[in-house]
Amino acid sequence: MLALHMPGSLPGAGLTIITHGLNSNIDDWVISMAQKIPRYPGYRGTNYSCYEIYFVSAGAGYTVASRRLAGTLPTESGEIVVKLDWRQLANNSYSTYQVASMVVPKLLDTNFMADWPGHALAELPIHLIGHSRGGSLVCEMSNLLGTNGVWVDHLTTLDPHPLNNDGFSGFGIYTVVDAPAKTYENVLFHDDYFQTLDPIFNGEPVAGAYVRQLANLDGGYSGVGGSHSDVHLWYHGTIDLQTPTDDSVSPITPSQRQGWWTASESAGANAGFVYSLIGGGDRLSTNQPAGGSRIRDGYNQRWNLGAGVQTNRTALSTNRGNWASLITMEPRTNSVSFGQSISIGYIYQWARPDTSNAVIKLFLDDDWNPFNGNEQQLIQQGITGTGAAAVGSFNLISAVAATNATTGERPLFMQIIANGQSRYFYAAHPVTVMSSFAAPSLAINRNGGLHLSVNGVIGQRIVLETSNDLQAWQSIATNWMTQSVWSYDDQKAIGDRKFYRAAVR
Repeated sequence: MLALHMPGSLPGAGLTIITHGLNSNIDDWVISMAQKIPRYPGYRGTNYSCYEIYFVSAGAGYTVASRRLAGTLPTESGEIVVKLDWRQLANNSYSTYQVASMVVPKLLDTNFMADWPGHALAELPIHLIGHSRGGSLVCEMSNLLGTNGVWVDHLTTLDPHPLNNDGFSGFGIYTVVDAPAKTYENVLFHDDYFQTLDPIFNGEPVAGAYVRQLANLDGGYSGVGGSHSDVHLWYHGTIDLQTPTDDSVSPITPSQRQGWWTASESAGANAGFVYSLIGGGDRLSTNQPAGGSRIRDGYNQRWNLGAGVQTNRTALSTNRGNWASLITMEPRTNSVSFGQSISIGYIYQWARPDTSNAVIKLFLDDDWNPFNGNEQQLIQQGITGTGAAAVGSFNLISAVAATNATTGERPLFMQIIANGQSRYFYAAHPVTVMSSFAAPSLAINRNGGLHLSVNGVIGQRIVLETSNDLQAWQSIATNWMTQSVWSYDDQKAIGDRKFYRAAVR
C-alpha cells in the first residue's frame, strides 16, 4: 500500500460542506469523501463532527433539518464536516436558486445546531464543495452568504453543470433554471475542476477560479456520465492519498495515480484539497499544473489581498453587512517570550458605514477549537465599518506576559464581533510562547558516562545539539523546561572529540 504525505502546518476550526448533483444523494461518494477529511495527512487533532443537512416534508413543501452522523463534538480540531443532502429537490422540482435560499439562512442561524447552542455554522471559515448541479448550488450559496456579509474562504466546483443556464440544456426533460456558476466578490479562493470527455454530461470553466481541465480520466467510473463522476473521484484522490483506494463506488488504482495527475501534482498529493485551509497549500502559487490557469488566478483580486488587483470577481447584488468577516490574518511573529509582543496583520470587511463600531479580539488557544473555553484573550481592538466597496487592513500588536499567556506552541486566532454576530479565524501556524530567551548554560560530566546538565528558565524550550567539528550541528533532544535544570545522558557519545551546545528555540 502506498501512502503519500504532504508536510506543513494546518489550521483547524473550519466548516466543510459537500454536496451532490442531479438525481443524486449523499449515500456513497459524499459520505466517503467526508470520512476521509479527518484522515488527511497532518490533520489537526484526532476528531471531528460530521453532520447531515437534509430536507423533510412540511405541508406542500420542505423544511431544512440537521443531525450528527459521526464523530464527536470537537474538543481539539474544531473541524465540522457537513453533507448537504437535497435528494428530494434535485430533480425537476426545485432550482438551485430555491435550494440555496432555504439552506443559507440555516447556516446563519444560531439556533439551528442543537450541539452548538448560541453558535452558527457560518461563524467558522467556510469551504463549499459541489459536484454537477451541486456546483451551481454552492456558487449560489456563496452569493447569498455574501449578501449578508459572510465571506467564503474556499469554493470548489467539481464539473459544475447548472441546468438550463451557462449554455447547458435540461436534456429536453428538465425545465428548472439553475443559478449560474460564478465567483462572487466574497469568495477568497475558488478552484474549478471540469472535463469535456463525456458526450452528454460535462462541466465548465468558471471565470475567477483556478481552472483545471481534466483531460485524462481513463478508468474510474464507467458508462454514460462516467467521466462526469470521475471528477469527484479525482478530487477524492486528493484527500484520500492511499493507493489503491475507492470512494465506496469506484476505485483509484496505481494506474490512475500515475495518469490522472501531472508531475507537479504529485499523484494527487499536491492538487485539489491541498488548497483548502486544512491542506495548507500555496494559493498564491504561479504554478500551472496543466499548462493553463495559474493557481493564484483563483485568488480574490477584487482588492489587493496578496495577489494583486484586477477584475476576477462577480459583484454581489447587495451586501447588507449583517455580518463582518475576517478575510486573512498573518502573524509576523513566530516565537515570543514574556515581556515581548505579538504582531498580527489582518484584513476584514464589514459593509457598514465607518460610523459603525465593531471589535477584533486576539486569542492564544490550547487547541484548534474557539468554542470550548480554554482560549486566553490577549487584546481587543475597536474597528469600524468598511463599506461594501472596500476592505480594512490593520496591524495588531499585543504584549505577552505570564498574566495572559501560558508557554508552549499555541494556536492563535481572531474573533470579529459586529452587529451581534461573531466570526473566527485561526492563523495557519502556531506561535511559540516561552518564558524567556535568556541563554542557558551547559555543564558536562564524564563520571560514569557522558552526563549533561542544562541550566535554564522554567518555560523555555531548549534544543540540545552536538557536533564533531563545530561546523555541522545536529539536534539530539528538545525539552520544555519544567524545572531549572534538565539532565540528559548521551548514550550515543563515542570518540574523543565531541562538542555540545544548548539554545533557546
